[in-house]
Amino acid sequence: PFSSTGPLPTGTVRLDRENISCIGKTRGQERIHSLYLQQNQIEKMENLECFPNLRFLCLAGNRIQRVQNLQGLSQLSLLDLSHNLIQVLDTEELPRSLRILDLAGNQCTQQEGYRDGVLAALPQLLQLDSQPVQGSAAEEEEGGGSCSSEEEEEEEELLPVLRAPFTVDRGFLGDVRRELAGRARLRRTLSLEEHRARLQELRERRALLLGPGQG
Repeated sequence: PFSSTGPLPTGTVRLDRENISCIGKTRGQERIHSLYLQQNQIEKMENLECFPNLRFLCLAGNRIQRVQNLQGLSQLSLLDLSHNLIQVLDTEELPRSLRILDLAGNQCTQQEGYRDGVLAALPQLLQLDSQPVQGSAAEEEEGGGSCSSEEEEEEEELLPVLRAPFTVDRGFLGDVRRELAGRARLRRTLSLEEHRARLQELRERRALLLGPGQG
């Protein structure tokens, strides 16, 4: 089982492919925001309330038969339950905060009215089973000025995933981190170029003021 008697060291915990059979109770995990438990032997979703600030949860490729025990995760934005053994989906068990949900590879996706039912239950959803959600409430709110800066930043973090759907093997947050890192590098490059341009402009003005040969 996966358990801990003390706080885990970082905000991201990676325990994929560790032959874990269950999620045990842990304490002091308020700092954890991302939990990777894909490709294990987990049969039940339990003790997730130990991670009250969890935003990203990957349980893909396990043996889970039922979606449950998620209501305490009020900040959960991304949930990957693809390739499990979920035959019937109870949408009441899904947190309303979800923006991205993946249930591909489960029998429940073959239920009549599956997609419409999920979309009706999750008005903030942006992507379901790697397919963008058109006309979602989140899209309608965009640009309306009603979102806080933190909410806008969170949505911006999720958008790269929409353009390049995550997969179990690649790690469903890898693309997000790479794109965010690329954006940061681009901002630094543009800032440096702007700084150099200003320096050059100052040098040229100084040369004009001082006249030739007085650098």
